[in-house]
Amino acid sequence: MNFNGLKRLATSACAAAALYAGSTLPSLAQDAAPTLNSGDTAWMLTSTVLVILMTVPGLALFYGGMVRKKNVLSVLAATFATFCLLTVCWFLAGYSLAFTDGGANNAYIGGLSKALFAGVTPASLSGTIPELVFACFQLTFAAITPALIIGAVVDRMKFSALLIFMAAWMFVVYVPVAHWVWGGGFLASDGVLDFAGGTVVHINAGIAGLVACIILGRRQGYGTESLAPYNIVYTLIGASLLWVGWFGFNVGSALSAGTGAAVAMTTTQLATAAAALAWMFSEWLVHGKPTLLGMASGAVAGLVAITPACGFVDPKGAIVIGIAAGVICYIFSTGVKKALGYDDSLDVFGVHGVGGIVGAILTGVFAAEAYGGKVGLLEGNFAQVPIQIYGVIATVVWSAVATAVILFILKFTIGIRVSESAEVEGLDVALHGESIQ
Repeated sequence: MNFNGLKRLATSACAAAALYAGSTLPSLAQDAAPTLNSGDTAWMLTSTVLVILMTVPGLALFYGGMVRKKNVLSVLAATFATFCLLTVCWFLAGYSLAFTDGGANNAYIGGLSKALFAGVTPASLSGTIPELVFACFQLTFAAITPALIIGAVVDRMKFSALLIFMAAWMFVVYVPVAHWVWGGGFLASDGVLDFAGGTVVHINAGIAGLVACIILGRRQGYGTESLAPYNIVYTLIGASLLWVGWFGFNVGSALSAGTGAAVAMTTTQLATAAAALAWMFSEWLVHGKPTLLGMASGAVAGLVAITPACGFVDPKGAIVIGIAAGVICYIFSTGVKKALGYDDSLDVFGVHGVGGIVGAILTGVFAAEAYGGKVGLLEGNFAQVPIQIYGVIATVVWSAVATAVILFILKFTIGIRVSESAEVEGLDVALHGESIQ
């Protein structure tokens, strides 16, 4: 082949390369835009259903089994109605306030641009999943968090006051904290780590439960008569459903079916088992007998504590977090509660509040770059623990103050506690006209 032939060949090759590059560059640019991933979408649909399972029937049975027979249906009704009510509230404005830009106030609260799911269409995406799926997934968090507070006020709170409180609390307490952490607010900007809701869900609800039980006062007969659980089998079934559903809660928070989900799944399982054993052995050591109720409570404590950490820590860190949660939550749910005398009926503060605090702080200790891309104390980031404590304090203060304000307004308007006769008769009959035979 002569020189002119080589020249023509080279020119043709360059032209072909340019044509190929020209045809692929737009494709590459297009690929950079968010596109729907069917695998991620399928997992997030499943996760959403799993979190619904946590609430009804999981949380309902877990709480219902721990009260006396005359109040079981009232607890189930409170949980079920709360879930329904807050579903509608989330659609009205909750989603928008938590997950949109609030303009000048964005550090603290979102805006109303997506109230009534405006603009949330089948075609709109949130990352690689439909925004409708993301909105429904976050809905389940917004509904179960206030429902957790029910465990602190069972046997004595008026149903009407409870429903008003739940709606008000979601908008005034849950939504702002969710925005602070997940919606672009100041806690996220300041570096607070919360993978699936240690601050947003558990500390928030746990502190509210403590405030609520103090303002309501103790149940009649507290400390003087037996308030033993009606059916621990119900409680174990509920705890088991919570454990299963929590994989939607924690693993779903990865928002994809990838390696982040794998990390969250592994750490969630390990921490939960470790916490159940830690509570069981603590109780065995103190009282001489391990109880089924204690094992179930320990498992939930482990689920709570690993929630903020599950996507950031390695398996060894998860085990330590679980053990710490099992022991510390046991101490607060028994010894500390007894010493201080508050009637946190089903240990919402002792398990969710304390467990959330333990998990949030230890996230700053055990965060491992190879597992979640964040560096904790053990890898040389000494600043992360103070940042986590700062997030805990901000959540505790807001939840405590706002919860107290809401409850005092209700107390001095419609009243928040049932009559003495209704409490003696039982809330099933007094409030709902139903009973277990």
